[in-house]
Amino acid sequence: MIKRKKSIKPKENEIIHILVVMYTSAVYMTTVAAISVNAAGDPLAVVNNLSEFIFSIIRAIGLILLGFGIVQIGLSLKSHDPSQRANGFLTLAGGVIITFTKEILTLITG
Repeated sequence: MIKRKKSIKPKENEIIHILVVMYTSAVYMTTVAAISVNAAGDPLAVVNNLSEFIFSIIRAIGLILLGFGIVQIGLSLKSHDPSQRANGFLTLAGGVIITFTKEILTLITG
């Protein structure tokens, strides 16, 4: 007697059916039921707010690199490792440049 293998069990079939229904309803809600929004204010204010937000993220990354560079320099002074000290100073310099990116750009552009 030859036994057949079932590829999908009934419970798995129900779960797949529920997931497909959930996916199609989510796609329907995001495409068909979308609400159009019109801008009410100055469009340049929106661009300026986005620019400020992006520069604040860049500044946060620069401050993290600045702190990491200071830690790396401190560890290199403790272990007397010149290559780690050089990497620490490079990280510190990069952190300073990234932290003050907005001020550098406004200084260059005028």
